[in-house]
Amino acid sequence: MPRLIDPGQGGAIGLDDLVEALEANPVDARDEDGFASWGPWLARLGRNADFLADLAIEELKTRCAAQHAGNGYGAQVFLLRPPNGRFVLRANFWPARHDSLTRASGPAAFFYDLPHDHNFPFLTWGYRGPGYWSDDYEYDVAPLAGLPGEHAGLRFVERTRLDPGKLMLYRMRRDVHVQLPPDSMSVSLNILGSDPAQPWLDQYRFDIASGTIAAGLTVTAAEALVALAVHLGDGIDLAEDFARRHPCARMRVTALDALASALPDEAPMLLARAAGDRDRFVAGHARARLAGP
Repeated sequence: MPRLIDPGQGGAIGLDDLVEALEANPVDARDEDGFASWGPWLARLGRNADFLADLAIEELKTRCAAQHAGNGYGAQVFLLRPPNGRFVLRANFWPARHDSLTRASGPAAFFYDLPHDHNFPFLTWGYRGPGYWSDDYEYDVAPLAGLPGEHAGLRFVERTRLDPGKLMLYRMRRDVHVQLPPDSMSVSLNILGSDPAQPWLDQYRFDIASGTIAAGLTVTAAEALVALAVHLGDGIDLAEDFARRHPCARMRVTALDALASALPDEAPMLLARAAGDRDRFVAGHARARLAGP
């Protein structure tokens, strides 16, 4: 389950103070204890009752210009600071199931009822409202190939709520949760960790009923470009090289699929060759395609 962090007793600070503290105390996002050490700083921002409303008012005065320019998330997220290569700061809004926002947009717009893990660690603080509910699971990613339908070894831990003033660390590629709507509108504050390898680490959606991986959720811009290069440009040689030697198995599969689509007569040979690959994800994907339908 997410790690409960002692929030400490420090007084309220502003957003600029938090950013200054994080910049002055850099940590490796892959170092769990180091990343957790940022938690009390987030808690101190969370004790500032006015900063988020003040930021929202300023954004409204400019028709949300800063959010439109730098926020790659949906309307659920208020971006406090854009990615800087080491962390992202954001506020998340969590409407109740009966709220008009949820009824109009559907629960999927707020990632409710979606079992998933994360390919990054993040700290979260219950800022306003009673807090969203979450069914928490754990799993061990190390022995998995990452194929859809693969048994994930999920272990149910408990149902929790992000109560006001509660500080938690969701551990990268270990904690799985199914977020459920709060009893009334709630807001959380997050510090998201990041590093250069993050786009190449898989994030998964799970099927709780069967305990399996349902699908991979991570897609990089480079993967989309490979398909475009193969179909619209002179990208066959590049895709062949990626399919054989790229260090990321997901990119190798993307290149393989692009080649099989662009060269249908050669697809059986390409897939048969990949079916013997040393990487279990590449080999398993190729075997599944050969088996059809």
